[in-house]
Amino acid sequence: MKFIFSEAGKAKKEAILTSVENFESEGTPLDNGQRNSIKIFEKEDIKLNIKSFKVPNIFNRLTYRFFRKSKAERSFRYAQHLLSKKIGTPRPFAYAEETSALVFGKSFYVSEQLECDLTFRELVQQPDLPDHEAILRAFTRFSFQLHENEIEFLDHSPGNTLIKLKATGDPEFFLVDLNRMNFRKLDLDARMKNLSRLTPKKEMVEVMANEYAKLIDKPEAEVFEKMWFYTSKFQEKYLRKQALKKKFKG
Repeated sequence: MKFIFSEAGKAKKEAILTSVENFESEGTPLDNGQRNSIKIFEKEDIKLNIKSFKVPNIFNRLTYRFFRKSKAERSFRYAQHLLSKKIGTPRPFAYAEETSALVFGKSFYVSEQLECDLTFRELVQQPDLPDHEAILRAFTRFSFQLHENEIEFLDHSPGNTLIKLKATGDPEFFLVDLNRMNFRKLDLDARMKNLSRLTPKKEMVEVMANEYAKLIDKPEAEVFEKMWFYTSKFQEKYLRKQALKKKFKG
């Protein structure tokens, strides 16, 4: 098992090593999906968030071994890049990879566990949330900052932005699930498409379009039209996929 540590992670080296080595038998599960598992480890004065990536299929085991950076390494490197641009994300501590001479095996990404107040999903599900519109507008400014820094977060979806509320000023936003990103200049269509997975609610899109139009200095009608077009397109595709899943399960 190869471990790579950030400067902050070096100070937690022993805790990280023992946590990864005992991942299967220790730790508190946070989210165990079909593909990946996340556990929280409380060590010394810090909580570690450790994501264990599913061992890929044989083709990708060869690809990750020789030709492509693993999801764990990408998560680690992208977190460092985000922080260098003053974009919020949990502090990256380390990543670990298990390989043989020919194939890639297990991999882990270790970051700081953040205690936040909500995710973007709550904004979608709880329209009566206090300061709902103010938080949504602040999130739109955060997304604009991403785009201005030429960051295309491909998993920009409701569960992947953590929100920490503050007594005064804008909330703080933190991106998670970082392994899919592009770094390129984004035109208006690319920006609006990048926001298409966040909410199906037209009234939320109207607020976001109003705020984004002020920031990018474009007509609000043009921004809304494009944002709603890509949102509707994504929702149609999502609903078709869900219907197919239901049909096959039935």
